[in-house]
Amino acid sequence: MGVTLTTAARNAAVDAIADLVDAGTSDANGDLVIMTAGDVEVATLALSNPGFAAASGGAAAADTISDDTNATGGTAALFKLQDRDNTEVLRGTVGTSGADLNLSSLTIGAGDTVSVSSLTISQPAT
Repeated sequence: MGVTLTTAARNAAVDAIADLVDAGTSDANGDLVIMTAGDVEVATLALSNPGFAAASGGAAAADTISDDTNATGGTAALFKLQDRDNTEVLRGTVGTSGADLNLSSLTIGAGDTVSVSSLTISQPAT
């Protein structure tokens, strides 16, 4: 039998991750950085501070995510959340469906505006 986390433990884990995104002093906000498969920046979107609401049910939704109005451009494949000192906290995949972060298109042109309407971090029970 595998380990099963209580809702309180799941919420604590998610809140701890959110706290890591809010850590640091170099910048006013943590960031959502969209990258190519080779970890080259495609777009950077600032999170609010704090970046996430308190966890409930093992998940926390991002507060306001600012648009990148002048994207570097490229083909999106990965993303990372980084703290206010630009240290990576977590990373995931980018796709058009079924990925950790879903975008309407993976091709982002230089100078494009990139918007992310919602982002949730979660911890499953098992």
